[in-house]
Amino acid sequence: MLRGAVLTVPAQHLWDGAYFQKHWPGHMRFDDRPGAPPWHMFWDGEQNEVGRFIHGYRSAWLPAKLLQPGLRSSLVDALFDASRTHSIELYFGKGLAGGSSDALVRTRDTAMNPQVLDAFVLAILGSDGGPAFPGMPGAKVDAEQVRHDIRALDQAMGALYRLVPDAGSYVSESDYFLRDWQSRFWGSNYARLATIKERYDPSGLFVVHHGVGSEAWSEDGFTPVAGVGQAL
Repeated sequence: MLRGAVLTVPAQHLWDGAYFQKHWPGHMRFDDRPGAPPWHMFWDGEQNEVGRFIHGYRSAWLPAKLLQPGLRSSLVDALFDASRTHSIELYFGKGLAGGSSDALVRTRDTAMNPQVLDAFVLAILGSDGGPAFPGMPGAKVDAEQVRHDIRALDQAMGALYRLVPDAGSYVSESDYFLRDWQSRFWGSNYARLATIKERYDPSGLFVVHHGVGSEAWSEDGFTPVAGVGQAL
């Protein structure tokens, strides 16, 4: 059985606490401490994110062409196949297909994967468990459950990748272990970004996991990889 929920809210009220209290009570939680400002709020569904241990995270931009009559059934089949092993969340507000020309021009001038310009949605899949920080009461990691969740995520993403093999990924909501992260995160922008990185930070002072130029460094970011830096 497929189940879903759709919440339609005017964009200008998406972070309007008073609006949610009036029209959609229960969707927002507020700071109940005396004197707390009204903008101290968070989504009710995000309570389980406090201290959570993330097992895996995936995302994929899906192009608007999939909504055309000739491809629509393939899109439905892919989403259904993916949902057999793991739930999928579709964020329509994170794709810019059909957006204003001004918004498209501004976004095209950023480092984001250009696929976002033609995407009608960002598909997100993730799994997590309870807090697992050392010292916390009851904190533990169920290794077998983690492995099960990763297999489910990989199978679900496989269904989407069969539909869109080169689907880009949103860098802020993505797989930590993504292998082809350069093309998935930045697409055709990566070569230009690597050139800029080499020009302004040739010694690699700023290195982050799967950041531009990080392939020239070891996993911990402290040791240069022989023969890689000059090739970027």
